Formats: sequence, structure tokens, C-alpha cells
Amino acid sequence: MPGGRSSTKNSGKLARQLPFSETLLNSKVPPPTPAALPSTRHHAMADSAQESTMDRILQVISEVGRRLEGMDSAMVSLTAETKSIRLDIVGFQSCVLGLEQWVTTVKAQVASSRDRNQEILFLLSKMTDLEDRSRRDNVRFLVFPQNIEGEDIHAFLRETIPKLTALTFDTPLELQRAHRLGPRRLDAATRPRPIIACLLHHAQARQLIQRARTHDPCKMDR
Repeated sequence: MPGGRSSTKNSGKLARQLPFSETLLNSKVPPPTPAALPSTRHHAMADSAQESTMDRILQVISEVGRRLEGMDSAMVSLTAETKSIRLDIVGFQSCVLGLEQWVTTVKAQVASSRDRNQEILFLLSKMTDLEDRSRRDNVRFLVFPQNIEGEDIHAFLRETIPKLTALTFDTPLELQRAHRLGPRRLDAATRPRPIIACLLHHAQARQLIQRARTHDPCKMDR
């Protein structure tokens, strides 16, 4: 029967396959399947990628740590420099304060010196005026030979001037002082030193000066 032959063939195939199946069941290591090999390689590559990523992260962290250490030393140096700059600024401030005080003192002295200069100029003008006033009564005589006045030059001038100028004074001629000008000279005989006299009365001095301006110079021999 056809049905009986097919069953006999199938039972013979199962009998031949059972020993191989029992062998597979009895072995401890499962047979590799085609899908298992790519999965293992994938896990190995993932593990190596993770290790390389961790190494790079560690390298970056160590580099950052070294840079932070450098920044710490730079901050310490910067702090020291900042303290030094602060000390310099304090010194500059004290110097500026000293200069401001000195400038204030100098300004006060300059203001005081200006006042003193004005006072000095005023005194100089007064002194010049007084000197001019004192010289207004001075009369210089160039006609008298050397040593003609003798011992008393005041008496000689009081007697000689009215005769020499032909002037008549309201009051007798009075002199405050009189003397020869300049040091003694060896050629005094040919170049006599002039006589300067300060008259007591200004009117008499003006009369003598007007006489000298309006008339020829007087000459006197010994």
C-alpha cells in the first residue's frame, strides 16, 4: 500500500536523524549559528569604541586640570601684582597730596610776592622821586681850578658865586654840602675835578641854573 511505504520511509529518516540530534543535545557548547557571529563582533567594536571615548575624555579632563593649575598660578601671580599696584597707587596718591600742598603753598607765596613786588615798586618810585627831589637843589661848577677853594669850600662858594654870576639873592647864599667829584688825579692842574654843591634854598638853585642856561659859561682863572 502506498500509505504504508511512505510511513516506512519517514520512520527510516527519523531513525537516521536521531543520533545526530542526540549528539547535539549531549554537547555542552551550542553550535554556532550564522546570526551569532555578527552580534559578537558588534559588541566587541562597541566596547573598543567606548574604551577609546573614555580615554579621550580622561585626556581632556587631565588637560583641563593642567590648564586649571596654570590658571591658579597665574591668579596667584596676578593677585601679587595687583597688591603691588595698589601699593604704588597709594604711594602716588601720597605724592599727589604732597604736590597739591606744595602748589598751594607756592601759590600763597606767589600772591604774597606779588604784593611785595608791588610794594617794592612803589617804594622804588618813591625813592626815585625823593632822589630826584634831592638832586633838584644840586649845582655843579666846572670853572674852578683845582685847590682854589682852600680849606673851607663852603665859604669860598658863598663868596665867589654871587661875584662870578652877578646875581643878587634875596637872602644870603646858603649851602647844605659841597665837595669835589671823583678821586684825586695826577692831571688835576689841567683837568680840575668839578665841584658839586647842594643849596639850602631851591629858589637860589633855580636862579643859578637859569643863569647858566641863558648866559655863556663863566671862566675863572687863579
